[in-house]
Amino acid sequence: MSEQMNVKQPQKKAETPPPKTSVGVIGWLRQNLFSSWANTLLTVIISIAAYFILKGAFTWVLIDAEWHVISNELKFLLVGRYPEEDVWRIWTLLLFFHALLGLSWGFGKGIMNSIAFTIGGLLFVSMLLPFIELSSRLWIIANLATLLSFFYIGHKFPKVKKITYIGWFLSFPFVIFFISGLGILPSVSTNLWGGFMLNILLAVVAIVCSFPLGILLALGRRSKLPIIKYFCIIYIEVIRGIPLITVLFMAKFMLPLFTGGIEINDVVGAMVALTMFSSAYMAENVRGGLQSLPIGQFEASQALGLNSTYTTIFIVLPQALKAVIPAIVGQYIAIFKDTTLVLIIGLLDVLEIGLSMIAKPEYIGLDLEVLVFGAVVFFIFCYLMAHVSRRLEKSLSVGNR
Repeated sequence: MSEQMNVKQPQKKAETPPPKTSVGVIGWLRQNLFSSWANTLLTVIISIAAYFILKGAFTWVLIDAEWHVISNELKFLLVGRYPEEDVWRIWTLLLFFHALLGLSWGFGKGIMNSIAFTIGGLLFVSMLLPFIELSSRLWIIANLATLLSFFYIGHKFPKVKKITYIGWFLSFPFVIFFISGLGILPSVSTNLWGGFMLNILLAVVAIVCSFPLGILLALGRRSKLPIIKYFCIIYIEVIRGIPLITVLFMAKFMLPLFTGGIEINDVVGAMVALTMFSSAYMAENVRGGLQSLPIGQFEASQALGLNSTYTTIFIVLPQALKAVIPAIVGQYIAIFKDTTLVLIIGLLDVLEIGLSMIAKPEYIGLDLEVLVFGAVVFFIFCYLMAHVSRRLEKSLSVGNR
């Protein structure tokens, strides 16, 4: 017994660490960029090309570009011909928006973190720009302070969640009231709405209104009632079969024929056209999600005794919408960019204003600066929408089915 206890156990050899050339930054570079002679050659060629492209881009942005065309016409680019004395309404709306965003950020976290950090970062950078007027700089500081202070309120008092949801629900009529006046504040005609504010308004209306319309059209296309089914099919196929420009012209010239002589201004017509166009594509996206569901989901809901309405609302639609989130967000990004097409019906969106600016004698030759400014603004908002979509997919585990 004692001999067995005195037997020495073999000592484990210490594990040999991997060589330094296969871990860390050097290992990543060897594995991804210099793993073979072909990859090495491709990496060198792309690096040289990237060097010259970036050098030229930074030289133009920092030295050659004449950005005074943007600083001089910034108000015109953002809000168009909106009266100077009523611009405070736009700033007040932004305060309201940042208050709601701050509250949502405070108790929501997750996706709201990305949105709030991006919007807050834009405000901070805008505050530091040298060509911003003092009054505008004070408004920007007030908006940034509102965002942070309401974040604190939302974080400390989660019970404000219901108030925040009500605020978001009422935000659209509040925005329309403040911008137009509606007879209480001094009236501002829609003909004076313009700039990037108009692009945002058109996109928001099209996105919010086309979502329920698209769902109804998708469900109507699967209806067993022939009238509803074929009406939805004809609507979807006709709208998808013509370009958006045609829909915009129809809304401008043909919509008044169906309103009994009631005059429809161009902004409302553009909102209707974009909503009609987006809802047709939204319907097809939702139909794709409905067709992706296995028949077992319907059979299981029937086994539980749910009728067709409950099955659609609580079983089918949530799964179908979850499955097509990337397609829906892609459609919304496309419709946001398509808002620039309203210039063909005479609306002064940010692109039309930019084109009118570079036609002025003092700004001839500065078209690249104006177009780059518009591209950067659209890129920021489109990338934010795509980023939120990815976070939403991750939170809903869309890829882990």
